[in-house]
Amino acid sequence: MNQKQETAKENRLLVGSVEEVKEAGAKVIKGGQHGIAVFYHEETFFAVDNRCPHLGFPLHMGSLCDGLLTCHWHHARFDVRSGGTMDPWADDVTTYPVHVENNEVWVYTVPHTKRTLTNIKNRLREGLEQNLGLVIAKSVVALIEAGESPHKIAQIGIEFGTKHRQRGWRSGLTILTAMTNVLPKLDKNGQILALYQGLVHVARESARMGTRFLLGALPVKDRTSASTMSQLSQWYRHNIEVRDVQGAERVLLTAIEAGISNELLNDMMLTPVTDHYYMNVGHSLDFHNKAFEMLEHIGEAHRSYVLTSLLPELDSASRSEELHSWQSPVNLVELLESAFEELPHILDSQQVNTEVKHEQDEGALIEQLLSDRPERTIEIMLHALKSGMTPVRLAQIVSLAAAERLARFHVQNELRDWITVLHTFTHAHAVHESLRRSTSPELTRAVFHTAMSIYLDRFLNTPSARRPKPDLSDQSPPNTDELLELLNKQQQTDQAGKWVVTYLARGGDKEALFNTMAHAFLREDAEFHTFQMYEAAIAEHDHWSEEQTDLAKRAQDTMIIATTRYIAAHAPTSREVPHTARIAMRLHRGEKLFEEA
Repeated sequence: MNQKQETAKENRLLVGSVEEVKEAGAKVIKGGQHGIAVFYHEETFFAVDNRCPHLGFPLHMGSLCDGLLTCHWHHARFDVRSGGTMDPWADDVTTYPVHVENNEVWVYTVPHTKRTLTNIKNRLREGLEQNLGLVIAKSVVALIEAGESPHKIAQIGIEFGTKHRQRGWRSGLTILTAMTNVLPKLDKNGQILALYQGLVHVARESARMGTRFLLGALPVKDRTSASTMSQLSQWYRHNIEVRDVQGAERVLLTAIEAGISNELLNDMMLTPVTDHYYMNVGHSLDFHNKAFEMLEHIGEAHRSYVLTSLLPELDSASRSEELHSWQSPVNLVELLESAFEELPHILDSQQVNTEVKHEQDEGALIEQLLSDRPERTIEIMLHALKSGMTPVRLAQIVSLAAAERLARFHVQNELRDWITVLHTFTHAHAVHESLRRSTSPELTRAVFHTAMSIYLDRFLNTPSARRPKPDLSDQSPPNTDELLELLNKQQQTDQAGKWVVTYLARGGDKEALFNTMAHAFLREDAEFHTFQMYEAAIAEHDHWSEEQTDLAKRAQDTMIIATTRYIAAHAPTSREVPHTARIAMRLHRGEKLFEEA
């Protein structure tokens, strides 16, 4: 007997005599991960993993007819020879070789096929294509537990979502990107829930929405010359202006094939967006920022599909300068157009005088942004830039003012009014991040757009909710589980705000808090804007944490208070989506869902 034969014999298990197995029809032996079920059917012996790959029901309790093994819990059907399933929601079952020797039935414990990372990734793609939540969840759990990079998992969702939704980038891809950004803040279960939430939203939003086929690039010669790139930018800007997204797509693909940097693409794509005010209530700029953020995670090889997916939404995007509220009773458009004439000169002067340090009272600027005098706000913002404040810093200050609207939001407003101030804040954050990527006079206009939106939101702080005061009767920080319990009840907005300032004042660990805050909405069927709120606030918090000033400390607290109050205002909801993910986690651990606890 050679070594291969000896190894095979070591990896086999005795089932019983031929007569014994024939008489039983089905017999379970210890082996594999969950036991092995051996069947006698049509004068042949077959062996499969005894756990239904759908929800774990014992397959030996199923029925076998015409070569199909049927699980009696949800009627999933499997080819008993290959393990292949007839039902796309069920997964294939593992099969094992069977050998009869000396009137004894033996099972070899090395399966016919081994599940690899490639198999699991393909299964995730199938789950996305068929919009099967449990398949997506089980794939995410298996990949994370196998040590796969979370960014590689997100990449599969991005590749699918940018190709299989004709209307392009929307909330699903935004949620997936936001959750990918915050993965470092989460524990392993949180990472699984975050990726699953993002992927399942992509699948739902893409269902029956058609495949997007890219147009070809223009046959432009000498694409890399400065004059050609300038011409492409002009063409792109004009196409967006007249809502010709197909023309814009060809121009954009030409620029991408020319190897233009993401920084220059950022300028090229956001200039026509900021030609108009607060386009599509801020979503247009936010989606663009998220697309560029995702490229930082998955690489520039995906630029063609990712960036062109932003275009379909622009053919019908609203332009706020056309709205009555932006023109009356105060003509904000007129005020801004006058200010924008100065921006190129101001920024050029900044580049020349790089040593100039601004002396703007940033606290006073924030209060001005929250005032009811937009003309004065614009004047002071221009003065700040003239005094040396960078557009990036101005955008950070404006983002803080937008967060103050949320932190001061009074619960006497309608619930839907939260979305109004949320839009302003996420737009402010997107502007800030985009300017950190690349600064231009055209993009700097968007900081002023945000400022005017903050002004228009002023009545949602009338009256203004008071900043909560901490309870210092005890010195030890409360357990973060208390926050989760608090958010199991409705209308706990102010109570949650007070809890979190108490936690911070008593020196509670922020990383534990951020993880808990994420779990507070990841355990919910949270709506799109909650994902946006958390990610934007955490990112802004981290930017402020780089400073050691009283304003930076207050800014960090504001971001946390605003987020906590927002999550509390929208909790609890039904929990169908995360329930599916938790089922997948339990199945991966080998728990028996069909048995009572």
